Amino acid sequence: MAHQLADQAEWTAGRGNIWMELQPMLDRLFSPFEAILVNEIVALNVQSVLDIGCGAGGTSLAMAQYLKGNGVCTGVDISPDLIDLACRRAAKEQINARFLCGDAQRCGFSTGHFDAIVSRFGVMFFDDPVAAFMNIRHAAKPGAVLRCIVWRSIADNPFMAIQPDAIAQVLGPQAAPRPYAPRQFAFASDERVKEILADAGWHDVDIQPIDVPCELPANELPIYARRMGGMEATLGSLEGAQSSRLQAALDAEFARFVIDDVARFDAACWMVRATCPSCS
Repeated sequence: MAHQLADQAEWTAGRGNIWMELQPMLDRLFSPFEAILVNEIVALNVQSVLDIGCGAGGTSLAMAQYLKGNGVCTGVDISPDLIDLACRRAAKEQINARFLCGDAQRCGFSTGHFDAIVSRFGVMFFDDPVAAFMNIRHAAKPGAVLRCIVWRSIADNPFMAIQPDAIAQVLGPQAAPRPYAPRQFAFASDERVKEILADAGWHDVDIQPIDVPCELPANELPIYARRMGGMEATLGSLEGAQSSRLQAALDAEFARFVIDDVARFDAACWMVRATCPSCS
């Protein structure tokens, strides 16, 4: 529970605020992943979708627009501020989406309610992933599908490696994170993800690599470089000279991805698919 409260405090006071302020930029950056998930789900003619780690609601809103009849997409996220923003966006756009604030590992979802579960980079942060996917499975109907996109390794994602590499260049080598600690690349091992889902009771687990082209206007790149990935807190903790050196290192490395005023990179991810055999 202490870990849960610490995460919620971090997303309320820090990361959540950044994602709120940068929501239009991040929605554009991650729109290719929304399209992938929507295409996976809409062909199944489902009515009730749960979006795990929905953030400001980009995927939930995109999904809800394509559900037939009275179909509803429900988004859940640990950040109250992001959930509030998602609710306001749904009301403004008059889209049939609803949002819950909570930790999907512990939420008391209605049993056997959802036809499909989706997530865009929202399932790698559970402190007990087996318990989390078991709780999510209880919310799914028999035969419901699970479709999640998660990151492969940081070695497969040079664009994402720039920030930690720049920190190491300027501040020296940093302590390696605990293996499989809740973080962006916690699901880098597809074999581990298969074990987690199998232990949580999911069937027909299939995990395939996908490489998704992403774009960010060059004039937005300095904002991304300085604010995302915990960099805002890191820069804020440094003295002027060190901060300047780190920012220069970030700019130099990110510039390698810019072509014709657009930063382009391929996001190396896993497409995770599974089926709920039973909600017992």
